[in-house]
Order: sequence, then structure tokens, then C-alpha cells
Amino acid sequence: MPILNWGELSFYLFAGVSAIQLFYYSWFYARVAFYKPKPKTLNIQHPVSVVICARDEDENLARNLPGVLVQKYTSTHEVVVVNDNSVDDSKYILQELKKTFRSLHVVELTQEAKLISGKKYPLSVGIREAKHEILLLTDADCVPASEEWMHKMQDAYDADTEIVLAYGAYHRKGGLLNKLIRFETFHTALQYLSYALAGIPYMGVGRNLSYKKGLFLRNRGFSSINHIPSGDDDLFINRVATKKNTRVVIDPDAITRSIPKTTWTGWLRQKARHYTTAKYYKPQHKFLLGLYFITQFIYYPLAVLAICLFDWRWSLAVFGVRLFLQGIVFYRSMRKLGESDLWPWFLLLDMWMFFFYLIFAPALWRRPTRSWN
Repeated sequence: MPILNWGELSFYLFAGVSAIQLFYYSWFYARVAFYKPKPKTLNIQHPVSVVICARDEDENLARNLPGVLVQKYTSTHEVVVVNDNSVDDSKYILQELKKTFRSLHVVELTQEAKLISGKKYPLSVGIREAKHEILLLTDADCVPASEEWMHKMQDAYDADTEIVLAYGAYHRKGGLLNKLIRFETFHTALQYLSYALAGIPYMGVGRNLSYKKGLFLRNRGFSSINHIPSGDDDLFINRVATKKNTRVVIDPDAITRSIPKTTWTGWLRQKARHYTTAKYYKPQHKFLLGLYFITQFIYYPLAVLAICLFDWRWSLAVFGVRLFLQGIVFYRSMRKLGESDLWPWFLLLDMWMFFFYLIFAPALWRRPTRSWN
């Protein structure tokens, strides 16, 4: 039996990894790229409670909260803001906004919750204070992309739906860091939205998320994850989302946008905190995400080895097939999620993910921090 040389071994490994990547792009991510919402024969406007938690967010509240309060929504709705032990001017800004907007309901917290870290306690208080069954969650530093956000999100509910996932994006600004932040955010959304469309929902983001109050109460809120500082969005959804009860909204009017970090240190700290919750996902989700993570991480090193050590024409042919499918999926998905300006750079940004994974892989085993800001 002939023994493979290093060139053949590198090529076959590269081809195998490429095949796995092609599976993810064709079976999962293409669902976002070619997504078309099913036409609805009956549109019902449900009563909605928007819940926002804020700690020392006076500037963000002044800048973004009016965008939530002026939504074009004729049915019953309210905006619940939980002011969590703020020491800035948040209280006075909220008082002024209440004079203009009758739908605003403010909950003032003046004591910290013992043994419950992160924002789970203030969020739980806000949910319990909410009057309506459909909850729409976002953050103080987020603003809806349009005045149709509330309508688009609640319109996804039908008799079986208890969770609605959508895209929480970042504002477009100049500079390399902004492109990297937005591409990573897009890439994450491409994963959780496509998995949900495939019937395997595993997470949502608190910047743009909706679920029913009954689902929250029936599962005893965050009691099963109160010991984990983060996870009020992704871990809760990971525990309660199913194929039948989860829907997605992919619509430019249903996006929220927040201000991205402006320093590398701030962004690295934020992402390291986010990735500490992944180890608590269900085994099926960890396997699927881990397999993609590993193949994505070794893809470009194997491509270089295959091109250098094997016939470069065959190696480039394999590389080209994956690049072609990836380009189509990214182009269509970025258009749907309002990130079209990133597409000309997608190959370089995709290569950057090797270094991104190299930096953040240790966070998967790191102990979560207790801060939620």
C-alpha cells in the first residue's frame, strides 16, 4: 500500500476541510442568503412590551430611546426601562421623556441583587413589570433602524411562535476596526439565524430579541443560569428554543444598530466576555459550532500548504469552489442584513477570522466576568 507524501496529505486534508466548509455554506448559511418570508394571510397586531435595562447610560438613553418611543405602532404597547442603580443623569433624562411619551414606564432599582451577576436581575424585574405577553428586548445603546421595527418583530408571531430572532448590528463608521467588528457580528448572525431556519436554534442577541413572557415565567426565568455572569440572551435561548417555537425576522426595517467599540482593547474585552458562555451550550450546538470553528481555523493554513506542496492547479480549483459559493452567500446575506459595503473585502475579512479565533479561543475556557456593561 503506497504511503502518502506530505504534499498529497496536505491536499487531501485541505479537500476534506473544504468539503465540510461547503456543507455549512450550502446547508446552513444559504438559508439566510436565499431567505424569503412566507406570505401571511392574516396580520394581527399584538400588544407589545419593549424592555430595556440601563446602568449609567444617560447619553445613550437621550440619543437612542426616542427611536424606540416613536415607533409607528397603532396597537397597545409600552416601553419599560429599568434604571439599574445608575449614578449619572439617567433618572432625570427618563423623567423628561416621560412628560412627552405616555408609553414610557420607568422602573428604578436602588439595590443590587445578591448572588445574581450580570443584568439578569434588572431584566427579570423589567419582564415581570411588563404588562403584555410579547416582549421585545433591546439595549440602551441600540436604536431601531426604522419606525417599523416593533411592527416587523411582532408580526413574526403565530400560534406556535414563542421566540423571534433578529439582527443586532453596529453603526457603519470609518476605519479597519469598524469593518472587523461588523464582519464578526454579521458572521455570528449568519450562524444563529441560519441554524434557526434549519430548525436548530441555539442563541439570540439581547440587542434585538423577542420572546413571550409566559415562556420566561414557565421556565422560571434565568434561575438555571443565574450563577453565570453572562448569558441572559444566548444561554436562555439555548435552553428554551425549539424547532417549533422559534422564528426569525430578516428585514432591513427590523434591524437595530448600536455604537461599536472604538478601541481594540474595548472590543477585545467585550468579545472575550461574550465567548465565555459558549461552553454552556447544548452538546449538539457545541459540536456543530466547534466543527465549523476548527475547519475555519485550519482552512487557510492548509490551503497554503496544499498550494506549495501539491499541484497548485488542483489546490486552487478546490479553493475556488469554496470561494465562489462563499462569495454568493456573503453577497446576498450582506444585502439582506444591511452590510453590503463589507462584501468587496470579504476574502480578507474571512482570512482575518483565523487570527480572530487564535485570539479568542482561550475565552471558551475562561471564567466569565461579572460585569454586564
